Amino acid sequence: MAVCVAVIAKENYPLYIRSIPTENELKFHYMVHTSLDVVDEKISAMGKALVDQRELYLGLLYPTEDYKVYGYVTNSKVKFVMVVDSSNTALRDNEIRSMFRKLHNSYTDVMCNPFYNPGDRIQSRWATYSQACYLHL
Repeated sequence: MAVCVAVIAKENYPLYIRSIPTENELKFHYMVHTSLDVVDEKISAMGKALVDQRELYLGLLYPTEDYKVYGYVTNSKVKFVMVVDSSNTALRDNEIRSMFRKLHNSYTDVMCNPFYNPGDRIQSRWATYSQACYLHL
């Protein structure tokens, strides 16, 4: 299970970051931003071969004691970063790829929305709903 998911713009500013244990939110933001250096290294190492490939999955960026950080980059250089709990040993590489494909499809749906301004933060409907419910309590 992913504990943090981030969508990072081409210019390396966050469009969307969501972490499940909110008490460690700053820690996950730090992990996401430090992983951008590894993403840039992998993209430059792949060079032109990355453009020719259809698979944009970057794989494991780096492991820590508690978490594993995975990366994915789109053709438009938008980066997806996913932090996964390392205690989940049943999670396979093809399942991580599948999660990134679903995330990419969701991102494409957002970009196709005529009311979305490219470059703005992405707001989750669920987050908006939960905030509205919280305000009414």
